[in-house]
Amino acid sequence: MNTFRWLMAKVIGFLFSQTIDHKNRKAAADKEGGTYDAGQAYQSAGFEGDYHAATTLLKQRMNKNFPDNFHARLGSQTNSMYDYGEDRAGAVDTASTAIAMALRNGATVAQAAEAGAASVGI
Repeated sequence: MNTFRWLMAKVIGFLFSQTIDHKNRKAAADKEGGTYDAGQAYQSAGFEGDYHAATTLLKQRMNKNFPDNFHARLGSQTNSMYDYGEDRAGAVDTASTAIAMALRNGATVAQAAEAGAASVGI
């Protein structure tokens, strides 16, 4: 049974390698002809990718200062609860605007995340 699996793997590998080789040769011919249209392999992810990366960097810091759906008692004598939802929503709006503006002005992802943190005071 092992030889059958080995033989099938070789046949499948051979067929797929021909397909990949054909695509690579066509891409090379298209590039030489001037019709190849593909982005660079190590190009920046663009604004949306950079924005997402910056917000991901800032998320843990935001969770510490502005808990998500978290209620806390204001004092030991009282039984009231505090909803951080509005505080967090405002902080997220402010930080998002700061991140977007920083990225539009040419900042890196880390610099944009720091700008977002500074805008909400964390």
